[in-house]
Formats: sequence, C-alpha cells, structure tokens
Amino acid sequence: MFDALLLKTFVTVVDEDGFSRAAQKLHLTQSAVSGHVRRLEEQIGKPLLTRTTRSQQLTADGERLVSYARTILALNRDAWTDLTRTPFHGRLRIGVSEDFVESRLLRTVQDFAAQYPGMKIEVQVNIPGTLLALMKQGHLEVVIGSLCETSEAGLLLWQEPLVWAWSAQPVARLPTPLPLALFPEPCPYREAALTRLAQAGIAQRTAMLCSSTAGLRAAALAGFAVAPMPLSQLGQGLAVIGAEQGLPDLPDAQCRLFSSPDADQAIVAAVTQLIVEYCSKRRA
Repeated sequence: MFDALLLKTFVTVVDEDGFSRAAQKLHLTQSAVSGHVRRLEEQIGKPLLTRTTRSQQLTADGERLVSYARTILALNRDAWTDLTRTPFHGRLRIGVSEDFVESRLLRTVQDFAAQYPGMKIEVQVNIPGTLLALMKQGHLEVVIGSLCETSEAGLLLWQEPLVWAWSAQPVARLPTPLPLALFPEPCPYREAALTRLAQAGIAQRTAMLCSSTAGLRAAALAGFAVAPMPLSQLGQGLAVIGAEQGLPDLPDAQCRLFSSPDADQAIVAAVTQLIVEYCSKRRA
C-alpha cells in the first residue's frame, strides 16, 4: 500500500521541479524530502527519477506513478472532506451592507450553500448599524458591513479611505451650507461626516436622505450634494474633493465581519473562511 505522505512529497518534487523547492513548500528539510522519495523507490523496487547535479527527470515508471499519485491524493482529499464535513442544517441569516452586496458575493454564498442541502441561506441588505442591532436581537447570525472608528468587535476584512464624493466637473466653490447626500441613521459614514464637519465649524444641510449607494452616487454625480463614501465606490464621473475645498479628512471605512455568539460556531467558521477568501480575491 502506498503512503499518502510519500506520494505527496513525490508529486511536490515533480511540480516544484526539484528537491530544494519541494522542501520549502512542504516545510521539510531537503534530506527528509530525499528520504521520502527514496523510501517510495524502495517500496516499488524501481527508480522514479534520474538525477543529475542540476536536475532530475521522471523515469517511465515515475511518469506512471505520478499520474496514479495525483488521483490517489485527490480521492484522499475528497473522502476526508466528505466524511468530516459537518452536516449543516437549518437557516443561516446573513446581513450585508448595501455597499458590499454584489452578484459575485451572492454566487459565492449560493455555491457554498449547495454543498449543504439541508441549509437555507437568507441575505438581508441594510445599513450596518441596523444589521448589528438585528443580530443582537437574534435575527441574524452573521453581519458584513463597514464601520468607522468603531469599538465593535469583529474581524477586519479590509479598510479603505472614506472620501467626499462630488461631480468630476470643476467647481470653483462649494455651496454654503454644504449640501449632503446621506444614508439614514444609524450609518457610520453619516456620523463620521457630520462629526468632522461640526469639528471644522462647517455648516451643512441634508439635501438627500437615501438608503442606497446608487442614490448617493447619483446625487454627487449631478452636483446636487456631496456624499461621503468609500473610495472604491466612486465610479466614473465622480471625483474626490477635500482639503483644497476646505473639507476635513474623514476616517477610514473598515469592512468587518461580525457573528452572533448564539450561532452555530462551525457554520460561522466556515462562512468566515469563505468571506475572507472572497475578499482577498475581490481586493486583489
């Protein structure tokens, strides 16, 4: 019978084109890697690699074995995943802030749910403050949303500048009082903007109250109002305004993942890993 560890080492040597790089990838010493391949050759009774001072080539038997080894290792992974998978059942309710929800995220969540036929995922879109309140009331298990200068615990997924968005058309002077397009309370962007303007002694008025990023973007694009929003949300036709127009700096927007202590922690861990991987690709 083949030892999966020896097969993994052998395949890694082939894929990394050498014992040194294979040792680095497997976090083993080079002598340990050589020992694994040697033991495999002893078990089979045939050489698997022809070695020179600079390279190694697969023998005919090595070519045959590497193909079998890939299949064996893949089956091993699949069997382990299938047999150790927690059979999630019931509802998983996820709250997502309006500026984070997108079709790619929903497809990712849908693919995840497909692995567990007994689980139903429900997504609620709202502003972070409302979602966190719902989670504390027991209506959500997971919340993904942006906050600013928060004391709330939660896993930081990423952070980016919160900026003042305005039409990209040149403007000599901003209106007074400053017209704002804002999310309703409780919104971290709203609170940050109003606090910083008050500290700077800048008069403002709420020209638009809107619960969607698309609405805020439209107001800024038309030059109807200035909108505080994450830099990544600006889009075509909008520009960042700030110190040159006399506006104060805003704190960073921090996208965080929160989970209810009453939720199934195995499900939370799986969803957290899913979202972290999704965000790493989204921000790449």
